[in-house]
Amino acid sequence: MPIYACLFPLSLGMVRMIVFITLVFSLGACSPGGPEPQIPLRFLALGDSYTIGQSVSEESRWPVQLAEVLSNRGILVDSSLIIARTGWRTDQLQDALEAEHLEPDWELVSLLIGVNNFFQGGSIDDYATAFTQLLDSAIALAGNRPGRVFVVSIPDYAYTPYRSTLSDPDAVSAGIDLFNDRSHSIAEAKNVAWFNITDISRRGLDEPELVASDGLHPSALQYTLWVEERLADGVEALLQ
Repeated sequence: MPIYACLFPLSLGMVRMIVFITLVFSLGACSPGGPEPQIPLRFLALGDSYTIGQSVSEESRWPVQLAEVLSNRGILVDSSLIIARTGWRTDQLQDALEAEHLEPDWELVSLLIGVNNFFQGGSIDDYATAFTQLLDSAIALAGNRPGRVFVVSIPDYAYTPYRSTLSDPDAVSAGIDLFNDRSHSIAEAKNVAWFNITDISRRGLDEPELVASDGLHPSALQYTLWVEERLADGVEALLQ
């Protein structure tokens, strides 16, 4: 007979009790509770006509499309607040942003601004100063987390039917490149992600379906390409 059986004689009832307790603890350890519900991330999109989606439906705006793609990947994003208006320059966006008195608790903030500064003849240096101020505001709204902010480049409207009204389309493209180069440098210096979609916009003449019915702004399809080809993977990496 085993030694332990002689030293600790157990009744049948005690054996059953020990087995029951062991099973209870084992099941408790092996059966985790249900998954905690994911709280949607709050996304603030700042910009002008390209962010508000001039001439496309609300669901076709690129911030809305981006939120949907990320949600389908398991990252729930609420794109409920877009502060943008057709025709806005950097100073007008800054004024509107300050008037909102937002709390600095956004998990994701985007910035796309500058085409109207260029279109209205503003200097590159003035743009750089104002863009820096806006980017600082975006970082502050993201809880001083530059890694939760991203910049989108300015599209090139010289590659739309509007081109026929321009005296020097090539000069427009060159100017937009300068503005984009400056915003890229500023974003890089502040450790903010910068995504280039300008080359996609330059497919507008060869692929007219990428231009909205107004002959000037991107179509819903072009915004889809922005999200699928340039934004979704990069933004997902930021959120992880």
